[in-house]
Amino acid sequence: MQPKTVLRITESGETETVDIEQVQEGDLLMVKPGEKIPVDALVASGHSFVDESMISGEPLPVEKTAGEQVLTGTVNQKGNLQIKAQKVGKGTVLAQIIEMVQKAQASKAPVQKLVDKIAGIFVPVVMLIALISFTAWLIFGGENAFTQALLALITVLVIACPCALGLATPTAIMVGVGKGAENGILIKDAESLEKAKNIDTVLLDKTGTITEGKPVVTGQEWTPRETSHYQSVLYAIEAQSEHPLADAVCQALENQRDKNIHISQFDSLTGRGATASIDNITYFVGNKKLIEENNIPLSEEQVKQTEAFYAAAKTVIYFANQQEVLALLAISDKVKPSSRKAIEQLQKAGIEVYMLTGDNEQTAAVIARETGIRNFVAHMMPADKAALVEKLQKEGKTVAMVGDGINDSHALAQADVSIAMGKGTDIAMDVAKITIISSDLLQIPKAIQLSKHTVATIHQNLFWAFIYNIIAIPVAAGLLYPFTGFLLNPMIAGAAMAMSSVSVVTNSLWLKTKKL
Repeated sequence: MQPKTVLRITESGETETVDIEQVQEGDLLMVKPGEKIPVDALVASGHSFVDESMISGEPLPVEKTAGEQVLTGTVNQKGNLQIKAQKVGKGTVLAQIIEMVQKAQASKAPVQKLVDKIAGIFVPVVMLIALISFTAWLIFGGENAFTQALLALITVLVIACPCALGLATPTAIMVGVGKGAENGILIKDAESLEKAKNIDTVLLDKTGTITEGKPVVTGQEWTPRETSHYQSVLYAIEAQSEHPLADAVCQALENQRDKNIHISQFDSLTGRGATASIDNITYFVGNKKLIEENNIPLSEEQVKQTEAFYAAAKTVIYFANQQEVLALLAISDKVKPSSRKAIEQLQKAGIEVYMLTGDNEQTAAVIARETGIRNFVAHMMPADKAALVEKLQKEGKTVAMVGDGINDSHALAQADVSIAMGKGTDIAMDVAKITIISSDLLQIPKAIQLSKHTVATIHQNLFWAFIYNIIAIPVAAGLLYPFTGFLLNPMIAGAAMAMSSVSVVTNSLWLKTKKL
């Protein structure tokens, strides 16, 4: 996420390209539009908007002017910035996040597999039974004692060969992982697939997980009748603007592009919006402050509509000429169509759902209400998310963390089951043990259901493997001979052992037919 080289401004005012390792605290650096911020720094001069979503998780770019802080790895979007380096190397926020992720990963002790424990006891016990059988036949076997003793030894070892036991878990896991991949659920390790059935708490990052993760126009209120002309005017003005929200407006009005509209004068007003002249008419596009400064009145209906947009935690853009406000546009981060249904499914399954966001309380409350989430926490930094995961784990919860950004990576590493959205950052997918390719939350209940089916199949496989051995080993040792005169042929024992393995594999393959 950190650039390899950077433009450093020398004492003479010239710029030089240096490696990031050479940057020291106090150095003055130049960051051009589209470039990543190389170190944690303070803005010395310039004005721009910076995409901080990789740290905060929030989609709306943050305005930066002199004296404000910028963080490593965030992206400068529009204007040139001169920044003064504050923290470099391991002192940056990005480096601290990476260190926390590494610690969380290292602190997880691998779970000792049940089958490994059983096999550690099973193999010596079988060898002991085989030796006891050999000795018993050697002592009490009569004329052919040695032959019968050797046959009993071989038969016990052949029939008790722990193939079925060894196949019980990996075959079910193999089929389960394959079925997950067919459904767009990529599972990195067997441990997560086994653990997912125990999930009782799911933490969802808001931006990019519950929501689309990008600002879009979600509401328009136009006053004039000839809306089409004014929409073309607004598109032309916003196409000139450097403000990140202008891109959302242009996207919404793409069909209204008109090459015949020419702007004679355009002025960008820091922190307020922009003005433009078209056919000797001055237009204003920006926030409420811009409208108030130019004494442009709002109708009662527009005031009510504005309040409704604000109550829904939307950003409002005003479009006006010198006489009246022509349009109100609401911009927000849209909730994914499937999010509400997925959250409802999780809650019906008795799973507690939390929403975590770096956004403000009002926006969080609106999204929570829209999706039916009862628990949400706002103003969350990366370390806060991981701390909440740890707190819930100490309360005895099995926690799944679902996220898509580097700001979620620490919490993903800390969680019992970590799930990344496939359209998120590489670091989130690297840390997470399960990746949802489509970024659709409806896949999470499916992943939990898949885990339940897979673990149930493993238990069935182990049951049949053990029942087979419990019945077969005494028969192979010759326990029935004193009562019935029956001795098991080693060839029949070999066939029976093979059939037990076939039954386990067949049962595992049956998992493919299960519905998620």
